[in-house]
Order: sequence, then structure tokens, then C-alpha cells
Amino acid sequence: MQLDKAKIRQSFAAASVTYDGVAALQRSVGKALLAMIDSENLGGTLLDVGCGTGFLTANLVGRLERGTQNVACTMLIALDIALPMLQVTREKLADTSNVSYICADAEQLPLAGQSVDGVFSNLALQWCVNLETVFSDMKRVLKPSGQLVFSTFGPQTLQELKAAWAEVDDFNHVNKFYSEPQLRQFLRQAGYSTVSIETSIYRPSYASVLALMKELKHIGAHNVMAGRNKNMTGKMQMRQMMAAYERHRDGGFIPATFEVMIVRAS
Repeated sequence: MQLDKAKIRQSFAAASVTYDGVAALQRSVGKALLAMIDSENLGGTLLDVGCGTGFLTANLVGRLERGTQNVACTMLIALDIALPMLQVTREKLADTSNVSYICADAEQLPLAGQSVDGVFSNLALQWCVNLETVFSDMKRVLKPSGQLVFSTFGPQTLQELKAAWAEVDDFNHVNKFYSEPQLRQFLRQAGYSTVSIETSIYRPSYASVLALMKELKHIGAHNVMAGRNKNMTGKMQMRQMMAAYERHRDGGFIPATFEVMIVRAS
């Protein structure tokens, strides 16, 4: 996949003020991811990659506070490519002393080898270009007994929107996502011996296609692919796409498919 990192950074920076108001899906997936984490053995140094506005980070802090671990001996690192997102997380957790913040690209982790006990990420790694390199670098920073737990989108995601645009032109309007076999291959090649993946389909409904597209923009998840049509999409093309999408309308609403994979690897 070819992704424009500058556009990714800009998109999520711009979305920092609107993200929490529309990120219901991200919170639902985050809760499912948290259910996969072994809280009893949660401790040491933990890394939240692509922390966004801090949903996962805050919940990890809460689990540590409710658990038996010595919180004073536990450090959380919140990392995000967009500084405004990181600032929102820091404001939310201003009263928490054991969280540090790093503005960095997930594809270039500025951490020492074997310095982290757990790596967690909620719906962020789909914005990485070379996942095999990402997984290898996470393996590098993880301690031998550490575990990687993350969620990401699968190829069925936004299939209705993709099909509607395909009736209008041949340009990429929807980001592409890796499949489960591809993820397993990348993780194996990166040195993970144990990999488990659970796949779920989320299908929220929207009053209109425009409402869906506004939500995607407000969470920073609109198209950031390199090589897309550099000309602005005209009103006629937009109307054609919406008319094609309308054929999916059911019971007064239009659906949007999100394929979510939750992965544990060690």
C-alpha cells in the first residue's frame, strides 16, 4: 500500500477536536481489544501506539489502578504521529503521573530494544505502509515475554463506499486494508511464534452517505493514499457516487461495513 504520511499527520491533527464526538466505533473496538488483554499480568512499561485522544491509554491506566500491580512501578508511553492528538491525551490524563508522551511515527519507534513489556494499538496500524517492518520493530522493543495486542481494519471495510465510487471512476477513493493471511505472514516473518486473530464485522447505520463521509473526516480517516486523483472531486461525481450508494439503503438508513481484526502476537 502507498500512504501519504504527511496527509495522515495533517488529517489526524485536524481531527483532534472532533474525534471524540464521532468515534463510537473506535471505542467499541477498543473495548473488545481491552477484553483480550490479561490484566492480572499487566505491568512494567506499556506502549500505546497511535494513542489518538487517549481512549486506550486511559483504560490501561484504569486497569492498572484497579489491579494488583504496583502502579508506581508501571509506566505507560502514549505515542502518536499527530501532536494535537497527543496533547488531547495529555490534557485528559493530566492528573496521571506515570504516563509519558512521544510524538513519533509508528514505523520508526524511538525506543531502546527490549524496553517494553506490552505493545497495544487500537485501529492505528492500518495507517502504516510497511507492516512487516512495523511488527519487526515492535518485536525489537518488546521484552522476550512481552505481547503485542492490536486492532486493525480488514479488506471488507467500507466495501459499500468502495463499490459506489467504482461506478464513477477508476481512482482510489477508499483506503486499502490488509487481509488476515497477510497479517499472519507479516507477523511470522517478523519473528512472532504465536499469533491469534479474531475477526468481527461492525455495520453501523447512517442517515445519509454525507453523514458517513463527515464522520470519516471528523475522525481523520478519509483517503490518504498516495497516487489518488489529485484533482478535486466534482459535485457531479459526488452525486453519482451517492446515488450508487443509495441502493444499499435499508429501513431508512444506509449501512457501512467495517471488518475489524483483533490480533495477539508473542
